[in-house]
Amino acid sequence: MAVQVSGSQTEQMLQRRDEHVARGVALAPIVAAHAHGARLTDVDGKEYIDFAGGIGVMNLGHTPELVVEAIKRQADAMLHSCFPVAAYEPYLEVAELLCERTPGTFSKKAVLVNSGAEAVENAVKIARYATGRDAVITFDRGFHGRTLLAMTLTSKLVYKKGMGPFAPEVYRAPAPYPYRGVSTEDALEGLDFIFKAHVDPESVACVILEPVQGEGGFTVMPPEYLQGLKERCERYGILYIDDEVQSGMGRTGTLWGIEHSGVIPDLVTVGKSLASGMPLAGVVGRAEVMDAVHPGGLGSTYGGNPVACAAAVESIKAISDPAFLAAAKEVGEHIQARLHEMQERIPAIGEVRGIGPMAAIELVTDGDTREPAAALAAAAVSGALDRGLLLLKTGIYDNVLRILVPLNAPREDLDAGLERLEESLVAAG
Repeated sequence: MAVQVSGSQTEQMLQRRDEHVARGVALAPIVAAHAHGARLTDVDGKEYIDFAGGIGVMNLGHTPELVVEAIKRQADAMLHSCFPVAAYEPYLEVAELLCERTPGTFSKKAVLVNSGAEAVENAVKIARYATGRDAVITFDRGFHGRTLLAMTLTSKLVYKKGMGPFAPEVYRAPAPYPYRGVSTEDALEGLDFIFKAHVDPESVACVILEPVQGEGGFTVMPPEYLQGLKERCERYGILYIDDEVQSGMGRTGTLWGIEHSGVIPDLVTVGKSLASGMPLAGVVGRAEVMDAVHPGGLGSTYGGNPVACAAAVESIKAISDPAFLAAAKEVGEHIQARLHEMQERIPAIGEVRGIGPMAAIELVTDGDTREPAAALAAAAVSGALDRGLLLLKTGIYDNVLRILVPLNAPREDLDAGLERLEESLVAAG
């Protein structure tokens, strides 16, 4: 029976949500009606500039025309067949594009799934099968999803509290965080200590790391750290899984975040903006590693759905276009410059960081002690919403504000959003 409610459309729909949606789903205070480009409109007609991008999904913006048209054409032709039952062209084209465009000149193969967490689970499965080893190294502040193994790999309590026991043979190493005193040298020494004290490196199947840690606070892995990590992987026969679910698809101004380091991973996980809002993710990597698993050992009912694949084909082509990536770099330079200007005016901005348009600010109560300012971050997010800006917190201490604006956002939307961000910080401080 429908719930009888009164008030604005937003109030009515939020009451329905509270009545029927599990409380464990994070509860947004607005209800979207439609979106296009870098703007989203709620059910009461209020318009927002979108700096959240569906948590990094809308790198091409909302409802990009070529993607929408591809979805319509494919929906008319076929919604589903299950690729292992009856193969189809869109899956093949996505696999070909990913194999062509991920780092490395070696032969590659791919498998498509539904979500980033599934991609991570499958990447680890593949690595374990290919190496015949069990152990996995993950890193402080990493986020890799909310399924059992992915949640075990993740390093933030809110995503795993009360949900154990966790998957076995997972070991956590330090990752660089220079602003909080963890240097590249510290992190590499910490990894070497784990190999001496906790797990034999020759029993480790893989390491998994984001080149820019998304939920961990947009902490950037220095190139020299990634190079040192890769060297250790090669020394011990460990496979390197590069988790590009959030940092990939142009988010850092290059197609993949790992490109800034020169490191070539063995496996890459992709998702989020891969299909511009349609549920699709995948694993792509060395052909001999991907082919290690026996037939039937990989796959899922909906993995690589034809409609999602049709969206991905257009998304990959558009984002990997050199002109698009060059424009994305310019967007990143503009964002970073504006954030550094804000830092000069707002003492609570302890650090501006990120790579290109994958940018963030860490808020502190004191510039010397660097005490995390979680309350200020929460107030700024709330104030931004009031001002018509969708903004997300992140980080272990919930004191980092991240920017995930569409990479092709009009300059006027970008500047208006940054102005609203600064206004919100000033008002909250």
